[in-house]
Order: sequence, then structure tokens, then C-alpha cells
Amino acid sequence: MDKFETITGVAAPMAMVNIDTDMIIPKQFLKTIKRTGLGANLFDEMRFDRQGNEVADFVLNRPQYRSAEILVAGENFGCGSSREHAPWAIKDFGISCVIAPSFADIFFNNCFKNGILPIPLPQEQVDILMKDAEKGQNARMTVDLEKQEITTSDGEVISFEVDPFKKQCLLDGLDDIGLTMERSANIDTFEAKSKATRPWV
Repeated sequence: MDKFETITGVAAPMAMVNIDTDMIIPKQFLKTIKRTGLGANLFDEMRFDRQGNEVADFVLNRPQYRSAEILVAGENFGCGSSREHAPWAIKDFGISCVIAPSFADIFFNNCFKNGILPIPLPQEQVDILMKDAEKGQNARMTVDLEKQEITTSDGEVISFEVDPFKKQCLLDGLDDIGLTMERSANIDTFEAKSKATRPWV
């Protein structure tokens, strides 16, 4: 997993509430176990019509938001089924931070395990960021995980809270496997000792 660095980029506004994981990545795309390639189908049923043509007024199809790195959304983002493909698709599209008033618990935790920073904020602060995001590609927002600050295009600074352990994992680029591999020497020592004392196992 890549280390989370400070993001300065375009934020896409999606004011919808209750955006569920089936909206994020529809069920027909869950056949793969690869984390790559799913970005092409992010929000598929909203981005494309039944003939596969882009829906021009969907936010991520607008020229100013095609390269968005931040998503500002409505409450209860990531509700529905617990599919890990949802954060995979978001990350593969190029979005590394989602800001919303609230998140579904499983989706929230899956984000951290896949290099995405989910930031819950009070509605009034999300409204400020949503309005800033609506300015388009000339309004670049900065998310600084180390300082735990979001800076709008106008220079307004909004602080956010994040679990210290999850924060450090993102900064270090460590998912569950990475955390385990950090202790590989201890694991090897245990395995060697176990083999010596219990050769029948």
C-alpha cells in the first residue's frame, strides 16, 4: 500500500446521502479479486446510461472533476453491503480522500486498509467544503493528514480527528499484511523454536 501523502487537488461534490456500496461499484463487477481496474466502473450506473454512454451531467464525467482526488459527499456514505471492492474502485479511480458527515462502519474501516482517508465532519463544515468543491478545477483543496487539517481554496482551515493508529498506518503505507510483515523476524523466530520443540506438528 502506498504511503498517504498530503493531497492538494480537485474535490468533487456529491451531495447525495446514503450512497451505498452497490452505487459505488455495482454487483456485476465483483467477480474479480484484483484491486486494479475497478475505477472504470466506479458509480457505473450513474456515470453511464444503458448503452454505455457517459451521462454528461454526472459530476465525475464533467471535465473539471475527471481527475478529482477528493470526494465531498452526503451523510451515511458507504452504507449497504460490506464489499471491499467499493474502496478498491474509489482508490483505482484516483480518489484518496472522502469527506462526509458520516460513514458506514465497515466501509469506513475498509478505507484505511486500502489507502483511503475517510474524514467525518459536522454537516456545517461539510457544507463549507461542498461549496468550495463546486467551484471546479480552479478550486484546489489540500488535505494534510500529518497536521489533520483541510485547507480550502480560499485558505480556510478545518481540523479533523483521526484514530492515531489508523493515521500512522496510512502515513507508513501499512495495511494488515504490511503490519504482519513488519514482525516477520519475530514470526520466523517463533516458527523455528516451535519446529525444534514440537517436530511432530
